[in-house]
Amino acid sequence: MSVSTPDWVSICAPSSIEPGMAGTVPVEGAPEGNGEIAIFHTIGGEFYALVNKCPHKGGPLSQGIVHGDSVSCPLHNWRISLRSGEALGEDEGCTPTIPLKVEEDLIWLDRAAILTRQAV
Repeated sequence: MSVSTPDWVSICAPSSIEPGMAGTVPVEGAPEGNGEIAIFHTIGGEFYALVNKCPHKGGPLSQGIVHGDSVSCPLHNWRISLRSGEALGEDEGCTPTIPLKVEEDLIWLDRAAILTRQAV
């Protein structure tokens, strides 16, 4: 069950996403293909949220491999920074990031960012 405040929406407990893995959250009313946010839990214990869509060909980033603070897209192996959403190396493009905080044993996403950044 999610809890919300005017500015933040609770998504899940941090323990529900294993370190080195990702979970997804649907966004109701988002344009087709842009309806998920990926929440990443790094081996180092940090959490990041990005639109679940690679800027290259739209691959589902949540299904990629997390290394440090980046994820490799499962389609064409583009590396995307979890901090900025920017493609790394020689690749160019950016996936929108969603501000996230962990408080009261819950992961919270910024409500305004969810509504404005899901379309890539």
